[in-house]
Amino acid sequence: MKKDFAVIGLGRFGGSICRELAEQGLEVMAIDTNEARVNEFSIIASHAVVGDTTDESVVKGLGLRNFDHVIVAIGDDIQASILTTLILKENGVDKVTVKAQNDYHEKVLKKIGADVVVHPERDMGRRIAHKLASNNVLDYLELSDEHSIVEIVANERVGGHSIIDLDIRAKYGVNIVAIKRREQILVSPQANEIIQYKDILIVIGADYDINRFEKKMLS
Repeated sequence: MKKDFAVIGLGRFGGSICRELAEQGLEVMAIDTNEARVNEFSIIASHAVVGDTTDESVVKGLGLRNFDHVIVAIGDDIQASILTTLILKENGVDKVTVKAQNDYHEKVLKKIGADVVVHPERDMGRRIAHKLASNNVLDYLELSDEHSIVEIVANERVGGHSIIDLDIRAKYGVNIVAIKRREQILVSPQANEIIQYKDILIVIGADYDINRFEKKMLS
């Protein structure tokens, strides 16, 4: 069954989520206090509504408790973000994802019941920094404060060797969960799989261990 989404706040972050969900053919209600933004998304989203979600009667009137997932992407108004999240959870919304401005904002959001808290600017900054810091890193996804998934290009040093020969897990504490080889993707590769030069290794592990692996094997 298709899920129903509501996106509150149509700035750059909320707007991009709304567009992507709509492009995937999903039902999306776009909500903002700014009428011009709402008009812009009226041709993109399933429904576009001008509304102040810090008003509980508005939340009830829009029937947001019936949506599978509500994304609170309110920009700089931390008070509005917190109050909206609180009202959504008190009205029985099953899953609420909220954009946080800082760590203190995140702590409050978690205390009042936000299911997922994201830091898009911080996380994008970290991804860019990882790409800039290493010639071999193609992409970086933070799983927690200490663990990540990284796409790394295999160099001549690891090319031509099997996973078991390199003994990466024992030496560095990281796991190769998949290998991209041109158009092919090898998921959960066997220990005897020979890594080829220029393969893209999808590696999961603690940030400290991933950095050790990068420096020792790929620098």
